[in-house]
Amino acid sequence: MAIQEIKHSNKEKEILKTLQTVKDPEIPTISVVELGIITDVKFDEAAKQANITMTPTFTGCPAIDYMKQQIHDSVSKMTNIENVHIVVDFSVPWTSDRITEEGHKRIKEFGLATPKKVNGKLDMDKIQDVHCPNCGSEETTLNSMFGPTLCRSVHMCFECKETFEAFKPV
Repeated sequence: MAIQEIKHSNKEKEILKTLQTVKDPEIPTISVVELGIITDVKFDEAAKQANITMTPTFTGCPAIDYMKQQIHDSVSKMTNIENVHIVVDFSVPWTSDRITEEGHKRIKEFGLATPKKVNGKLDMDKIQDVHCPNCGSEETTLNSMFGPTLCRSVHMCFECKETFEAFKPV
C-alpha cells in the first residue's frame, strides 16, 4: 500500500505535503514521497513529534544521511513540530513499484527511462526492455547493468543513436 493511500490526520497530511519538497539528491526532479521511500508518517500531538519512516532504494545508498538531514530540516520548520524522528527501515525492501505515477513523470523529465512494474518478479527482460526517454523508441539495448549510481543502468537507442540511463526495476 502506498503512503498516499493510508488514512492520515491533517498534521500528517501537512507533513507529507512538506516532504514533497524534499528532492532525491541524485534525481532532483522527484520527491522522496514520489520515489516511494517514505513508508510511514505519524504525528504524536502530545510530544509534538513527527515520526517518519523511510526505506531507501538500496541498502548502500550514499544519499541516506543527506536525505535524512533534508527531511529533518524541512519538517522541523513546520508549526507545532518540536521533534523530528526519522527511522531508516529495511525490514520490507524498497521496490521500484513504489514509485508513484507522478514520480514516473518526474524521472522521465530528468531524462531517465522509467522502470517497468515488476510485481515481485524481476527478470532480465524487464531490465533490458526499456523505452528511450529521448525518442520513445522500443529499439534499445542494455550496454551496462551498472550506471553512475546503484539504481541506474546504461542503454543505447538504435532509433536516435543516443546513449541513455534507465532507472532500474527492482
